Amino acid sequence: MILQEIILYALAGTCTGSVLLMIAHKNLMYAALGLMGCLISLAGIFALLHAEFLAATQLLIYAGGVLVLIIFGIMLTNRIAGKPLLTAATHWFFGIALTVGVASVLIISYHETQFESRIASQISMNSQAIGIELMSTYVAPFEVSGVLLLVCLVGAAFTASWFKKHPHE
Repeated sequence: MILQEIILYALAGTCTGSVLLMIAHKNLMYAALGLMGCLISLAGIFALLHAEFLAATQLLIYAGGVLVLIIFGIMLTNRIAGKPLLTAATHWFFGIALTVGVASVLIISYHETQFESRIASQISMNSQAIGIELMSTYVAPFEVSGVLLLVCLVGAAFTASWFKKHPHE
């Protein structure tokens, strides 16, 4: 039990550090790498909590798919413009106020919620049930989401090629 808590706190610290890197760094490439660290550590937290389906989804879709598209977009935009993409942090007061507000709502909700403990085997059987339902009952929405992601990928490639032909527009 102690080892799991140590791993949980290490993953939470990695996630927090990655988010701070993502927020504080001005170079978008390093911010995207910070986002990758955050997503991978969240997948580790999901795996530690016996939510294997969420961990696999986090790794495959977000860290493996969406973030790779973001990084390629940054790299292509960087090559077209010829100068590094930098960001500047503005509106610190509103950002901090919003962060404190959301954190207080989450902390109050956490303290007022009654959690019931579940056995890990019941939770892992849930992953199998989700997979069976996804490939039988909900196969049409699953395929439609795959087509939608393909359309987004083709649109991103088209947009990148258009910006390459028209760099000053």
